[in-house]
Amino acid sequence: MSLIRKYVSNAYHHFMTISRHKWEVGKNCFRCGRYRQGILHDLSKYGPAEFLVGVKYYQGDRSPNDAEREDKGLTTSWLHHKGRNKHHLEYWVDYDVTRKKTGMVGMKMPDPYIVEMFCDRIAASKIYQGENYTDESALKYFLGGKGKVMLHPYSAKKIELLLTKLAEEGEDEAFRYAKRYMKAYKRYKRRKKTEGKTGRI
Repeated sequence: MSLIRKYVSNAYHHFMTISRHKWEVGKNCFRCGRYRQGILHDLSKYGPAEFLVGVKYYQGDRSPNDAEREDKGLTTSWLHHKGRNKHHLEYWVDYDVTRKKTGMVGMKMPDPYIVEMFCDRIAASKIYQGENYTDESALKYFLGGKGKVMLHPYSAKKIELLLTKLAEEGEDEAFRYAKRYMKAYKRYKRRKKTEGKTGRI
């Protein structure tokens, strides 16, 4: 296969992969009542900074980010992506303002982005695991990395709760719960705005 044909093939397959993922996340977000987030999810993947890297390192059976990391020692596409998409825990990593710890720690994620992260993890698990996917897949993946990432305790508790709902009660109940959760969040935010205060549930 010539280099041009390979590039065109990679571009097509990478486009289809990220579009399938975006479609799956969008459906999940809509089931949670997060319509705007479902539409805007991962749009940065279609920009040149991320898309061209994805095409270059496309392999079909794993993330191009892994291949770029092995080749360069870092992932330019991922560094670009995580800095622009608030549903990634890495977006919320910053220096500890309490000074109780040195270095960087996970900040508290706003609840809407925790729900979008929940939707994202389900979609990613389905795409990467294919026929091996079960309702427990996303929870198992999360628990396998627990303690290895800089995730705020509040954010960790909430995402684990949602993933456990999915594993134990299935998609329909998990999405219904997330939708009720977001409705309660909106009521709380409206009440706080009326009171002239800010806060989260």
